Amino acid sequence: MNAALLVSYDGTHFCGWQIQKNGISVQGELERAIFEAFGFRVRVTGSGRTDAGVHAAGQVCNFPLDDGIRILPGRIADALNVFLPPAVRVLESAAAPDLFDACRSAKRKTYRYALYFSEREKPLLERYAARVAKKPDLGKMRACAELLEGEHDFSSFSSTGSSVKTSVRTVYSVVLSDLGDGAHIDVCGNGFLYNMVRIMAGAIVGCGLGRLSLQTVKDALCGGGRDLLGKTMPAKGLTLLGVDYGFPLFGAKGNDKE
Repeated sequence: MNAALLVSYDGTHFCGWQIQKNGISVQGELERAIFEAFGFRVRVTGSGRTDAGVHAAGQVCNFPLDDGIRILPGRIADALNVFLPPAVRVLESAAAPDLFDACRSAKRKTYRYALYFSEREKPLLERYAARVAKKPDLGKMRACAELLEGEHDFSSFSSTGSSVKTSVRTVYSVVLSDLGDGAHIDVCGNGFLYNMVRIMAGAIVGCGLGRLSLQTVKDALCGGGRDLLGKTMPAKGLTLLGVDYGFPLFGAKGNDKE
């Protein structure tokens, strides 16, 4: 069986999704739980590699489960949750098509960057949102967000260390939600470069605070260079909301039947 998992995690104390030599990873915890639950070691494939400190509400991953193991697809989640740390939970599990690959089969991904506006830190918000001391101009933030939609070369919106073949990506939407004392920036695209959403969020905030002009953002989209833009926003404000594969992967009939 090609088992697919819908996973949520608090990334605060993880070194990221991917297994690394020094640090505890989400992928590593899932692979350990699979071994504890089913007695075999396997590599889990994620839809993408979230960085250290980044959270997920809807990460998707898959792994091959031996057909000799008798378990309903929908019950795999419960079996794994017994062995996972509190910061990681499998929300749903299902039998995926044989050729399904959580990374290569992904059509769209949606991330949320969370902000709150306050002169001083608020402990109940600090874990999952970035603080902006002064409330930005939301109109200017939306104008910047609109510029970032579409197909562009996002090389100026990527940190060093990326080894991708092309930096051209399509951003389907950048939606800014006004929460009064904060804001959400939801970004949906066909793929993202290293730190791309965090840098986009920084540019949007920079425009809202008057630190960046819309022309500067346009220049950056035309290959002007990373130094034109503001800082990379903290990882804690970023959450992977979900991954779209073009068909319903979870909730299908049959996952809880023999």
